[in-house]
Amino acid sequence: MRLGRDELVPIMIGGMGVDISSADLALEAARLGGVGHISDAMIKTVTDRRYKTKYVKAKQAQYQYNVASADKSAVKFDLGGLAEATRMHVEKTMTRKQGSGQIFINCMEKLTMNAPKETLSVRLNSALDAGIDGITLAAGLHLGSFALMESHPRFRDAKLGIIVSSLRALQLFLKKNSRLNRLPDYVVVEGPLAGGHLGFGMDWAKYDLATIVAEILQYLKQEALDIPVIPAGGIFTGSDAVSFMEMGAAGVQVATRFTVTKECGLPDDIKQEYFKANEDDIEVNEISPTGYPMRMIKSSPGIGDGIRPNCEAYGYLLDASGKCAYIEAYNREVAAHPGERKVKVWDKTCLCTHMRNFDIWTCGQLTWRLKDTTLRHDDGNYQLLSAQHVFEDYQFSTDHKVLLPTPEAVPA
Repeated sequence: MRLGRDELVPIMIGGMGVDISSADLALEAARLGGVGHISDAMIKTVTDRRYKTKYVKAKQAQYQYNVASADKSAVKFDLGGLAEATRMHVEKTMTRKQGSGQIFINCMEKLTMNAPKETLSVRLNSALDAGIDGITLAAGLHLGSFALMESHPRFRDAKLGIIVSSLRALQLFLKKNSRLNRLPDYVVVEGPLAGGHLGFGMDWAKYDLATIVAEILQYLKQEALDIPVIPAGGIFTGSDAVSFMEMGAAGVQVATRFTVTKECGLPDDIKQEYFKANEDDIEVNEISPTGYPMRMIKSSPGIGDGIRPNCEAYGYLLDASGKCAYIEAYNREVAAHPGERKVKVWDKTCLCTHMRNFDIWTCGQLTWRLKDTTLRHDDGNYQLLSAQHVFEDYQFSTDHKVLLPTPEAVPA
């Protein structure tokens, strides 16, 4: 996979937040010659957990007076602290980088943070300041994101890519950014089987990744645009990857199979839930306050949980006027059940709190196949895999086969 002057193993590990695509996972991808992502989702929460900072505690203390209020318009992020947290996470990751691969950061437009343009600008430019190899723009069209970086000295040197789920989305982005004379360095085409937020409606099953990729490849050829295309979503084996590369794709982005690796940021007990999931345990619902459909394991503890909104501590999904769909849903249920200590909220979830606590188990559609990629111990638990094992299985496997790991001894 050639991105600019760099030749890479054509495997990109997707950017799963919050810290599911950990630095350790991204670093393994880079060491092995591919591309690994970290995520800037809830970046202050991540730095608190990883580097013992106190950003969340400080924000909670600053806005403690507002906890009982339904009006969250006053709850703002400190932009200096946001820049500091972003630089810290990126710098501490990049200083550990080895090998010929690259480290990118996944940046979600839908993290509006009660000041969408201002916070997005800080996140993007701080990552460039800290030396990130590239930025993947996700969870939205990002029509103005390139412009937010155009004055940065690394704007034309760092790799900048976008995620789209249709040819139309790509065309809109290219048209909007034509004045910058700066094409994306790559386009990730995410299909309907991907994990987490989807770029489709609830009719997602009507769409097909191969069809969308073919349309985009044809369009780029017609327009003589040399932009590498990287399919994503439901690519479970190396043979799946090869079929897309034979179509003309530069490489593939994969994530689901890395959720059950030792380097993944999910707690080990939750990795076992991924292994145990069956096909009918996976659902696409509309509980995300972003308005995007979202794929997850339907036994996720955060579904239906009526926790009080934690915007004073987090607040990553507050829009430009300090509103969030979960706040509205929560207050509706509180008003409908006066005197009850705990309410149930089924139509939306406090995504910030539950992603922070790993209580929303986002996943790809093919998660139910993970149990077939490893060994099951006598105690019923499945053996965790190494990121290198999964990466090299994608790289070298044939005939849609999956290589099982070498058995590990189970501690008594």
